[in-house]
Amino acid sequence: MTKLRFALLGAGFWSRYQLNGWLATGLAECIAVCDLKREKAEALAQDFGVPRVYDTAEALLRAEKPDFVDICTSVDTHGPLVQLAAQRKVAAVCQKPLALSLNEAEASVEACRRAGVALFVNENWRWQSPIRQFQKTLCTGAIGDVFRARITMVSGFPVFRNQPFLAEIDQFILTDIGSHVLDVARFLFGEAERLYCQTQKVHKNIRGEDIATVMLQTRGGATITVEMGYAENFLEHDRFPETYIFAEGSRGSAELGPDFWIRATTEAGTMAKRYPPPRFPWADPAYDVVHSSVVPCQENLAEAMLGRAAGETTGEDNLKTMRLVFGAYESAATGQAIRLPA
Repeated sequence: MTKLRFALLGAGFWSRYQLNGWLATGLAECIAVCDLKREKAEALAQDFGVPRVYDTAEALLRAEKPDFVDICTSVDTHGPLVQLAAQRKVAAVCQKPLALSLNEAEASVEACRRAGVALFVNENWRWQSPIRQFQKTLCTGAIGDVFRARITMVSGFPVFRNQPFLAEIDQFILTDIGSHVLDVARFLFGEAERLYCQTQKVHKNIRGEDIATVMLQTRGGATITVEMGYAENFLEHDRFPETYIFAEGSRGSAELGPDFWIRATTEAGTMAKRYPPPRFPWADPAYDVVHSSVVPCQENLAEAMLGRAAGETTGEDNLKTMRLVFGAYESAATGQAIRLPA
């Protein structure tokens, strides 16, 4: 079976899970690793048997002809690297958020469109197995038409201790977690036509916001509240990094709660079943629900690049999520609801 040949740009913490995810699909092989700190690229390449190493993306793309590049670098480099790949007529898979601003995200999508190359965002959150199952529950129609829902990704996890650089960025939780959970809101409940957002900063020694609440009005008339927070407070049902979802419909309700339990309640009663994520030997057990979602996400993207399936998280599709993220910042800054483009 033909495999896609790709180059990994970035050899930081997340790169190992990216590489393991691609290998687990059986659809791709890594031909080169690049990092500005060459020793990091060399160590990663040695661990995974990758044959070649570079310390600049420009050098890599002069020497190699990959089918795509996997951009696993800091967000400030996403736009320039996507546009570099487009200039070299190479498809790109980019980590979230796609760019530092909506304008930059739109420029990246346009650059790839003009170059005639594919752009995908490695947006794995919607591929978590309990979230996919929750979507299937909604699609059965058992709870009727959803008119209100809540998505919660709130945790006391000490994220700034593990990743201190996050305390130094001007826009934190809406770009970090919001990119994920606002995409899930779109995946489950459809596109929004209006949003309102409030943000807070509980940690006084950080630059960006660590709390955000976004209210979406969908085109179908549903109200979706999306809550996110890293306040390092104590919560009874804190099982980081699980996402909780509650949806009210015209004939019942459905809930994705702690420990991956889905409960659907209708006139017939409550049906409950647990949907734990799969386990991969390379994943951190504490992050199974996130790490395992990398595999189906990347499988979908690989199948799309091979022309065998439609990719879900294209650059064009992800622009709709980016409009929610940056629209939320605008709303929080102005105190006004934001109307979104059709």
